[in-house]
Amino acid sequence: MMCPEGSLTHTHVSTMDRECVSLLPRVCEVLADSGRSLPDDTSLEKLLDWFTGLNAAGRSLLEACPCLLEFISTVVSDTASDPGVLAFTLKLTGLMAATEDGFRTLQERSVLDLVFSLQRWQEAGLWEDPSLRIGWIQGLKNLLQHPEALSFFVQSDFVEPLLKLQTDTSLFVASAANQLLAHTLLFFQPVSSAGCNGVDKKDEDKRTQTSNADLGHPVFTMDTITGYTAVIREVSEYLKESLDPKENTRLHQRMQILKLLALLLAKAGPPLRDRLLQTVGDSLDSLVTAGCSQLTLPLMDVILAAYSSGTDEHSPDRRVTCLLSSMLTTIKPSELIHAAAAFLRGGRHETVHTARAVRALLLPLDIITGQTLLGTNATDKRRGAMVEQLKSKTSCIAMICVCLTNTPQIALMPPDVLPCPPHLIVTAVLSLLRICSGVSSSAGCREACRNIISSGKVQKCALEALMALSCSSGAKEKIADVFAVLIQYLDNPDSDPTVLHKSYQALVEWTSVCTDLSFITDQLRQDLVDVVKKRVCDMRWEVRDSTVEFLGHLADVPVFPKSAAEVCDASEASLGSCCTTPLLKEALRDSESYVRASAISALARTLAGSWQQGAALSQDEAEIVSRLLEILSQDTEGFPRRAVVRYFIAWFSLRSSRSPPSSSTSLLMQCVRTVLSQGSADLDWEVKVHTLELAELLLDEAFSGQRGYRKGSDTHQAPSHPYGVVSDQVHTLHTHTGRHTEGVESDLAGTLNELVEQGVISALLCGLVDCDRPVGLKACRLLVSLRETVCPLLLRAQDAAVAPAARVTCELPGWGWGLEIRKILGMKKSDGAGDAEDHGVPKEAGNGVTVGVCEVLTSLGLDERLDVLTQSSDHVHNSPLSLLQDILTASAAHTRPDTQPGQEVIVDCY
Repeated sequence: MMCPEGSLTHTHVSTMDRECVSLLPRVCEVLADSGRSLPDDTSLEKLLDWFTGLNAAGRSLLEACPCLLEFISTVVSDTASDPGVLAFTLKLTGLMAATEDGFRTLQERSVLDLVFSLQRWQEAGLWEDPSLRIGWIQGLKNLLQHPEALSFFVQSDFVEPLLKLQTDTSLFVASAANQLLAHTLLFFQPVSSAGCNGVDKKDEDKRTQTSNADLGHPVFTMDTITGYTAVIREVSEYLKESLDPKENTRLHQRMQILKLLALLLAKAGPPLRDRLLQTVGDSLDSLVTAGCSQLTLPLMDVILAAYSSGTDEHSPDRRVTCLLSSMLTTIKPSELIHAAAAFLRGGRHETVHTARAVRALLLPLDIITGQTLLGTNATDKRRGAMVEQLKSKTSCIAMICVCLTNTPQIALMPPDVLPCPPHLIVTAVLSLLRICSGVSSSAGCREACRNIISSGKVQKCALEALMALSCSSGAKEKIADVFAVLIQYLDNPDSDPTVLHKSYQALVEWTSVCTDLSFITDQLRQDLVDVVKKRVCDMRWEVRDSTVEFLGHLADVPVFPKSAAEVCDASEASLGSCCTTPLLKEALRDSESYVRASAISALARTLAGSWQQGAALSQDEAEIVSRLLEILSQDTEGFPRRAVVRYFIAWFSLRSSRSPPSSSTSLLMQCVRTVLSQGSADLDWEVKVHTLELAELLLDEAFSGQRGYRKGSDTHQAPSHPYGVVSDQVHTLHTHTGRHTEGVESDLAGTLNELVEQGVISALLCGLVDCDRPVGLKACRLLVSLRETVCPLLLRAQDAAVAPAARVTCELPGWGWGLEIRKILGMKKSDGAGDAEDHGVPKEAGNGVTVGVCEVLTSLGLDERLDVLTQSSDHVHNSPLSLLQDILTASAAHTRPDTQPGQEVIVDCY
C-alpha cells in the first residue's frame, strides 16, 4: 500500500501532485481505451487507493483532477469497455460523490443516474459479470456518506436489488452487498424525539448518540434524512420473510442473512436494534424450534449480538433472553455443545445461562470418564440423547474436543456456576487421557470410550487443556497424577511426535506452578530419566528435537527442593545433575540441524545458572565450547550457526560481573573474538545480525554510563535519550577541561583500542557494507552510536593529531569488506573533501591498510547512509507517480508494433 498523502511533507505533496496531475489525462486515455494494457491486475485498485487518500485528506477530486469527469463519462457511455475498468469507474464515481459538493456536481451533469443505472447494465449484458456487480455495490458504499446520497439511494429504488444481491451466487458479491446494507442502516441511524419504531427519546437518545459517534460520522436526525424509515421497513420485512422456516429459502441464503443480522444487532443503537428484533423475533424463534444443526452457530451469533448489546441502562431484550434459554436447553446434543461454547466465548456471563452452558459442556466428559462432574444426584434429561450421540465416532470426537477446549475457562468459573470442584475437572481430563492411550477402562459409557482410543486429535486437545488447567484452583493436589500420566504418554511407543511434544510442554507447565518437587519419588524420577534417554535417541528427528527442547525449558524453571536457600532448576531436581548436560552434548552431533540448534539453545539455558554465579569452568563446558566453535565454522546449516552466536550472547549477558577474572571469563573473551570474526563473515544474514548483537553488548559494556552513549537501535529514532544513567564521574569528566579531559580521552582511547583488538570495529565495518539490508542497518546504527561517543572529545582536543584517541587504528583487509570501505573513503578523497589523512584515507601496510578509527567514523557518511538504509524501497516505488508511470510504460510497450509475445516491458509496479 502507498503511504497516506497526509504523511508526506507539504513541499513533497505539491511537487508530486503537479507531476501526477500532468500525467493523469494520459493515464485516463489509456484506461478508457479497452484495448490497452495495464501493468498488473491490481493497478486499478492501487490507483483507487491514491484517490481515496486524496479524498481522506479533504481534497476535492473534481478540483484536483478535473479530467476524471470526462473519463467517467467516456467509459460508462461505451458498453464495450472492459468490465474491470467499468467497475473501477463505478467505485471512483462513488468516491467523487462522497462529498456533498462533489455529489451535486455529478448530479447536475446527470452522471450518477448514468453510472448507477441498474437497468442500463442489465440491458447491455454486463450485469452478469461479478466484477461489475462488485463495482456497483462499492461505488454506492463510497457514495453513501451524507443525507443527499441517501435520498438518491432511496429514490432510485436500490434497496430491493441490493437485498437480492445478499444471496448472490458470488460470495464476494453477497458479502459486499451485506456490508453495504449494514453500512446504510448503521451510518444513518437517527437521533430524534422518537426512534424509528416509536421508542421515546428519553429511553434511547444517549445510546444512539454514542453509537453514531463511535461510527465516526455526524449525528443525523429524522428531519434531515428522508426515506430512512422506509429502508428499515423494507429490510426488516425481507429479513423476517427470509428467516421464516416456512419460506423456501436456501440454507446458504439463510446463513448469509443471519450474518447480516448479527452485524446489525452488534452495532445498532436501541431504536434500530429494537425495531429489528420486533420484526424478526418470531422468525428467529421458529428457526430455533426447527433445530437445523447447520444454523446453530449463525443463530448463536445473532442471539449473542443482541444479548451482548444490552448495557446497564438497557438490559437484554426479554425475547432475546428466551431465545438464548431455548438454545441452551435444546435436547439435540451437537447443537447444545456448540451453542454453549459460543455463549462462553461471547464473554457476557450471568449465573443462570452460564451455569447451563457449563453443565452442557461438562456432560460429555461426565458420560465418558464416569467422573461425577454434574453432581451425584444429576438427572439430566439430555443425558440419554447425549449418550446416543457419543456412540457415533465422528460426533463423539468433535464434541469431546469442543468440551476440552472450554474446560480451562470453566475451571476458573466462580463456585455458584460450577457443579463440581475444579480439581475434579483435572481428574476427568487425566481419565480421558488414560482412556485414549488404552491403558485404562472407564466407569462411563464403554461404546463412547472405544471411539476415542488412540485418537490423536482428542489426545492433543486433552493435553492442551491439561496445560491450561495447571493454574486452576486445587490443581496442585493432582500434580503427582499428572506426572504419572504424562510420563506414561512419553513412554508409549504409539504416541505420535505432536502428542509427545505436547506432553513435554505439559510437564514443563505443571512443573512451573510448583514451589518444590518433593512429590517426585525416586521411582518417578527414574522413569522420567529413562524415557528422556529413550526419546533423545528416537528414530524420528521431531521427537529428538522435542526432547532436547524439553530439557532446555525444564532448566528455565526454578524450584526450591528443600529451602529457599537451595534454589536449583527443575531439570536438576527432576532428572538429577548428571543427566541433562551429557545428553545435550551428544545431541550437538545429531544428524538433523534443527536438533543441533535446539541442543545449543537448551545448553545455554542449562548453563545459565553457573554463568550467573561465576562458577569455575568445567571440563564439560570446555568441550561444549570447542564443539560450538566447530559448528560455527563448519556446519552447513544456518539454524545451528545462529544458535551458536545466541549461545555466546547469552553467556556474555549472564556472566557474573562481580566475580574475579576466571578461566571461564578468559575462555569467553577468547571465544568472542572468534565469534565476531567468523559470524560477521557468515553467509546467513541472521547469523550476521546476531553477531552484531554480540558486538552491541561489547559496546554497551565498554561505554556503560558514558555521557552521550546510546544503544545503536536508539540512535536514529530517539537521539535525545541517553542509553544509560550518567555516573557522577562521567559528569565530572565532561564539565571540566584541561588535564581532566586528557585523562578521559586516554581512558577512551584504551577502551577503543580494546574494542579493536576484540574485533568489534571490524565486525561493524564489515556489516556496514553487507548486501543484506538488516545487517547494514544495524551496523550503521552501532557505528553512529560509537562515533557520537568517541568523536566529540577528539574534536574538542587542542591537538587532535596527537590526541590518544586519534592514534587508535584498525586494519582494513585487502579484500572483501575492506576494499568496500576503502572505496568509500577514496570517494570522499576524490570529491575534494579535504586532506586525505584528515578524512581517514588509508595508508598502505602490506596487503591490508591501517586507518584511524575516529577519522573513519567521521568520513563514512554514516548519517546519509543511515537515512537510505532506514527507508525501504517502497519510498521510491510505492508512490502515485510511479504507478502512473508504470501504466503509461506498459501501454506504450503494448502498442509498439515490434514487441513480440513474451517480450513485454516488465514494470516495477508496487
